[in-house]
Amino acid sequence: MGILNVTPDSFSDGGRLYQSGNGVALDQLLRKAEAMVSAGASILDVGGESTRPGAAPISEQEELDRVIPAIEALKHEFDVVVSMDTSNAAVICAGAESGAGFINDVRGLSREGAIAAAATTGLPVCLMHMQGDPSTMQDRPEYVSVVDEVQQYLIQRVKCCLDAGIKQDAIVIDPGFGFGKALEHNLALLNRLETLDVYGLPLLIGTSRKSMIGSVLDRPVDERLHGSLATVAISIMKGARIVRVHDVEETIDVVRMTEAVLLEKRG
Repeated sequence: MGILNVTPDSFSDGGRLYQSGNGVALDQLLRKAEAMVSAGASILDVGGESTRPGAAPISEQEELDRVIPAIEALKHEFDVVVSMDTSNAAVICAGAESGAGFINDVRGLSREGAIAAAATTGLPVCLMHMQGDPSTMQDRPEYVSVVDEVQQYLIQRVKCCLDAGIKQDAIVIDPGFGFGKALEHNLALLNRLETLDVYGLPLLIGTSRKSMIGSVLDRPVDERLHGSLATVAISIMKGARIVRVHDVEETIDVVRMTEAVLLEKRG
């Protein structure tokens, strides 16, 4: 899953695909998407609202103005799944009408109307765990047992989805690395990822360029590729099925090499 942030303020690449006053830079978006697809991405994840630590929410209309043109342009050019990284019911509905094929929600479809909107579209969804909200989530997060608490939250959100009519085989889960978690929590989750079992649902992992890597390696955001690749290999070895990344070409090599080892073990 390649990350395409059409925002001015995302933590890693904010502003590169969005020009203040002019909206989404569609030419640049398509060039970046083409490189990702050529490298092997099968999903393109479009986000119009930054969820970096400390980020402030934006209006529904502003998110629509960013996301919908991007989805339409990507679907016109590429035969891949376009995912919408959103928590907003109106964006979910409009994105589905524009051709999006996947809903990726960092808030686990907990905003008003989000679950009903997702169920209406019939699209597969990814439910992520986050303690708090982006504006406050890194203000001293605390857990008694981070793996158990993440698992219990995701079980509860999955049950809500099932009650709303979303099919179990259309649900993916994400433990939410970096979302309301200190370094020790992130490392514990990654180290015990294979124990995170929520109805046997597939795992999506997003560790690319995140602060956990910067904290361990003492690297700024644009120097975290090698650390990101290490977390991808570990995640796949421990059961991840989708990896959400900025650096698709480099990650593909890691995915293929790791899968070759796993296939040998199974063979």
